[in-house]
Amino acid sequence: MSRDTDVLVLGGAGVDTIIQVPRLPLPYADSYPIDSGIRTRAGHTGDFVAVGLAALGLRTHHLDFLGDDPEGDLVRALHAERGIALTAVPQPAGTKRAVNLVSPDGRRLSLYDTSRAHDGDRLPESTVRSLAEASRHVHVSITQPCALALPLLRETGVPLSTDLHDWDGENPYHEPFAYAADVVFVSATALTDPEATMRRVVERGRAEVVVATAGAEGAYLLSDGELTHIPAAAPPAPVVDSNGAGDAFASAFLFGRLHGESPLRCARYGALAGAFACTVPATRSAALSRDALLAACAG
Repeated sequence: MSRDTDVLVLGGAGVDTIIQVPRLPLPYADSYPIDSGIRTRAGHTGDFVAVGLAALGLRTHHLDFLGDDPEGDLVRALHAERGIALTAVPQPAGTKRAVNLVSPDGRRLSLYDTSRAHDGDRLPESTVRSLAEASRHVHVSITQPCALALPLLRETGVPLSTDLHDWDGENPYHEPFAYAADVVFVSATALTDPEATMRRVVERGRAEVVVATAGAEGAYLLSDGELTHIPAAAPPAPVVDSNGAGDAFASAFLFGRLHGESPLRCARYGALAGAFACTVPATRSAALSRDALLAACAG
């Protein structure tokens, strides 16, 4: 079967409104002047993963719901600009959106609008199957209703990855994703015992590799039963925003995996791409190129 796509990204399309705030947590006040402006740009987790993959030279296709609204137009424009194939399923409730409060040290608080997804939403099975079977790999966002597509995706035999983001290791919503994927990414932020959670994912699911990202502390890689600490890479410029760092890590890791690199090398790629992402202002959606990644790794 012809594999016309390297990675199919499922879900995670939307827009963010970015607000630079003096600090986080933000103390209560009746109003705050925002000198830097309030800006809206395309880019949720699936968008950022797709942008990162495309920047690394991988043939990428993105499938998700989009509304017939200005926000949906922003997402369409981003994909057209970056040359990323996009299949948009009409969403009458509108395009997913969030408000991100970003502090001067680059930390983020995201207010995610969950009203754009309904329990009855379903990605068309024929579309999911045909796009997956034409791909070498599928990356599944944890946005609704992607969990419902997991059994079908497993039927295709295409390798899967997912990012559980700030999972606490207990919320059952994340479990179908955690136990269906071959490669699992998770932030260590809310995990009381990252290693125990990572090993549980392997024991109960299908994962060959689990990565827990830990910000400035680097990341932890569980592969072949061995836990390895991956040091954080030095950012190539001042850190201005952590938004998208995990997505960049996942994109670069998958780049390495699809090129036959070892999990350790893939994680090194991820650390470099994540560090670069932290230097990109929240109002932009830049990603590390293939040449820049390989040069940084060689250095």
